[in-house]
Amino acid sequence: MDQLMLNGGRILGLVGLLLAAFAVVARLMGHYVIAGFQSATLLMAGMAALLAGCFGLLWALTAQRRG
Repeated sequence: MDQLMLNGGRILGLVGLLLAAFAVVARLMGHYVIAGFQSATLLMAGMAALLAGCFGLLWALTAQRRG
């Protein structure tokens, strides 16, 4: 379970980082709507994925300390 949370946190964090970076670059290039979604919505989805990844990594780290 701990390994699943560790790998899941890493994957979610990477996906969130890529999604947020894509939204920022698209917004800077003047694209306000991407595939039917506003770029701010994609940025918030990326930030949410980053947060979920952080929680997964935190869970794995605290589980390792407990034994």
